[in-house]
Amino acid sequence: MSSKPARRKCLGCSEFFELDYRNAYHQAYCQEADCRQASKAASQARWLRKSGNGDYFRGAENTRRVQEWRKAHPGYWRKKSSVSNPGQPAPAQGVNPEQSSCNAPSQSSRTLQDVCLLQDPVVIGLISMLTGSTLQEDIASTARKLQACGRDILGLGAPVKTNSNGP
Repeated sequence: MSSKPARRKCLGCSEFFELDYRNAYHQAYCQEADCRQASKAASQARWLRKSGNGDYFRGAENTRRVQEWRKAHPGYWRKKSSVSNPGQPAPAQGVNPEQSSCNAPSQSSRTLQDVCLLQDPVVIGLISMLTGSTLQEDIASTARKLQACGRDILGLGAPVKTNSNGP
C-alpha cells in the first residue's frame, strides 16, 4: 500500500522533484546546489521585505546591540578545539622522591612560557602555523629545537642551565 511520492516543479530550475514528506507543505525548491542558493536568496528577500527588518543591521541602536553581543561572546568566531572525554580519573598515588620515572619530564623540558617568556606572539603564531599544532607542548618543543639550531649556527653553544628548584 505504498503511495507515489508527491512531486512539484522547482522554482529554481523548473524541473520536477520529489518532495520530502517532512516539509512537503512548503518545499518549493529541489536539492540542487543552485536551487538551494536561489531558495536562500528568496528567503532573505522575503525577510527584508517585512516591516522593521530593512534597517535591522543599521543605525546606532543596532550597532550598539551588535557590539554588546560581541563583548558578551568573545571569540565566538574562532575554531573550536576538540575536547577529548577524560573518562574516569585515575586513583591518587603517593609520590616517592627517590624513585625515578621514565614518564617524568627531563630537566631540559620546560613549558612554553619558560622557553618563550619574552618572545613576540608573532613567533609563537609562526611556529604554530609551521607545525600545524596549537598545543603548547608541541610549540615549546619546536621552539627549543629552533633555539638550539640557531645557537649552533651562530656558534654560541648550549645555553647555561639554571636550577629551577631554588637556591
